[in-house]
Amino acid sequence: MRAKLSFVIPAYNEEHYLGDCLDTIIKEVSGRDDVEIVVADNNSSDRTIAVAEERKAKFPNLVVVKETRRGANRTRQTGFESSHGEIIAFIDADTKMPAGWVATVEREFALHPKVVCVSGPFIYYDLSPGIRALVKMFYVWGYVIYLIGRGIFHRTTIIQGGNYAVRRQALEKIGGQDVSIVFYGDDTDLAVRLSRIGIVKFSFAMPILTSGRRLAKEGTFTMGFRYALNNFWMTVFRRPFTMDAKTVRFENGTVYQPENKNRERLIAVVFTSIVVLFFVALVLVAYYVLKAGAFGTVSLAHLFSGARESAAPISSSP
Repeated sequence: MRAKLSFVIPAYNEEHYLGDCLDTIIKEVSGRDDVEIVVADNNSSDRTIAVAEERKAKFPNLVVVKETRRGANRTRQTGFESSHGEIIAFIDADTKMPAGWVATVEREFALHPKVVCVSGPFIYYDLSPGIRALVKMFYVWGYVIYLIGRGIFHRTTIIQGGNYAVRRQALEKIGGQDVSIVFYGDDTDLAVRLSRIGIVKFSFAMPILTSGRRLAKEGTFTMGFRYALNNFWMTVFRRPFTMDAKTVRFENGTVYQPENKNRERLIAVVFTSIVVLFFVALVLVAYYVLKAGAFGTVSLAHLFSGARESAAPISSSP
């Protein structure tokens, strides 16, 4: 028997995106009566609530709740408290759900009882192919950190805010969302706390489409660096480095035009240098560890001798 699934969607002045978000969810769960959608409105001044109410004709199991105090995490918590599902899917109001997203989530939880949260990457549908390729590079960088944290420390700090699902019991056990966090660091905080009680899994098999308006406005490298810095700050100091965030709203897709191109270029150089140095350091550490024979018989000499033996021709003589 399938677990009941609840979608919680925090929304603030999202009338231009929310309709598509809800339509793709409704299409994905068509014919099911074990799914509910909770739109948590964060005191919008546009037609956000009206857009949500209009979808009730298509999907009766849709409710709108209101949170007047500012903050995405506070709004998520309000939506969570109004939901009833055993699995809670938190997605952003400017996302579009691809076919198979729900099946992937439910399969992960059904096959892996110790998994408490599953998450996946964003695909920015309204940005250029070059910028989307750059974003993939950031995700590869983040995935390496995820593997190190999970493999060595049995902890992870990677959840993509706006694209994750969590077991209700697990979220209740850790006390829900941290409503003191306004924007940056909320996903890292959740990943850290959830990984103490179960497995937090990040998978490229669970992507979701989203608007790249914030990256377009502030710059891809700027945002990548800011998220990385806040991820580190939240992990080490248990608080975000950036305490506030400005609202970015576009009616339609936009081109990549950061507000401050000089700042973007500088951060691009710094961020790229950090990534290169990180991977060079990994290679050097691996080299000296193997050279020292830290893994017993596994050493550089052993590896190279094995390679030579594999490359040696096979004699055909009897």
